[in-house]
Amino acid sequence: MKHYLSISDLGNLQSAAKEAISLKKDPYAFELLGKRKTICLLFFNNSLRTRLSTQKAAMNLGMEVMVMNFGNEGWQLEFQDGALMNEGKSEHIKEAAQVVSQFADIVAIRAFADLVDKEKDEAEIVLNGFKKYASIPVVNMESSVAHPLQALADAITLEENKIQERPKVVLSWAPHPKALPHAVANSFVKMMKLQDAEFVITHPKEYKLNPEITKDCKIVHDQEKALENANFVYVKNWSCYTDYGKVLSQDKNWMMTKEKLENARFMHCLPVRRNVVVEDAVLDSNQSLVIEQANNRTYSAQLVLKRILEKL
Repeated sequence: MKHYLSISDLGNLQSAAKEAISLKKDPYAFELLGKRKTICLLFFNNSLRTRLSTQKAAMNLGMEVMVMNFGNEGWQLEFQDGALMNEGKSEHIKEAAQVVSQFADIVAIRAFADLVDKEKDEAEIVLNGFKKYASIPVVNMESSVAHPLQALADAITLEENKIQERPKVVLSWAPHPKALPHAVANSFVKMMKLQDAEFVITHPKEYKLNPEITKDCKIVHDQEKALENANFVYVKNWSCYTDYGKVLSQDKNWMMTKEKLENARFMHCLPVRRNVVVEDAVLDSNQSLVIEQANNRTYSAQLVLKRILEKL
């Protein structure tokens, strides 16, 4: 595996999840694999789980880690070819990516959607700029439209907790006070398409995701109907796709409650707004898997870095 930009880069998902679970049982089994190798983590947006879990994963493999936050530490980058750089942007991606490639063996990047220009977000200019001009592998730590490290952690969590061969998994929209990107939901949908499961997406009619991503998925606009007999319920907010980046509804009735959840296990990528997205009674119950999911972020990243290091 040269780069990790999408969940599809893993190949067989079930094999990847099982390999990650084996790493979880013995995190230091490959601690010499990354000896004298360096990963550079570049953050264009804030992070808690992604930063700490990716750094921990690299350390488990014996790697050195460098971290840079572009918001307050780096020059503002220009990504347009042929740009006249006579205003605020001081450095071009062409030089920046090549310089980083001299200092590290792998670069991992986190750069969210702006939720203003759909075409620009879907072009993934930050991630693809580094892929184009860097000479080292690139790992996606959440981009404008994808979060494949989270999706792999979710697959690990499902594998560890399923009690039947073909579980019912529901992805449900929830209200949120601000517009959020589609990356987590997009990657979860792509991951679930690779699973042997009954998969249902539920959301208000105005909150559909990219139809190219949800193609062939069962979509139900009645949340309670969608939740019937669910084994796992993954809750996530996303803003409007058609009226791009807009918050069109704050329907509090879509918040996940213990009553709606019934006997299903609850999943969320975190951070989560208590009593807005989900009530306390769910998060604080033994049905919640959110802490396990967060823990599995380490082994998701470790599996990805291991496979990349094996090809260096």
